[in-house]
Amino acid sequence: MKDLITYIAQALVDHPEQVSVSEVEGNQTSVLELKVAKEDLGKVIGKQGRTARAMRTILGAASAKIKKRTVLEIIE
Repeated sequence: MKDLITYIAQALVDHPEQVSVSEVEGNQTSVLELKVAKEDLGKVIGKQGRTARAMRTILGAASAKIKKRTVLEIIE
């Protein structure tokens, strides 16, 4: 899951070297924290949050296959 979000985020931003994803694992749920450069934050979120919502939808579908819940948080 971490690699998937990293790949998508690096494709969207101008500074792909500053993309970092950290994973906090729990029993039922994993939380992925996405950090990007300050000027790339708008590109990752998108208009009215559409890009972020699409990334969360893809993540939800991928995590459903492995029967684990994964949440994406975009850190400023």
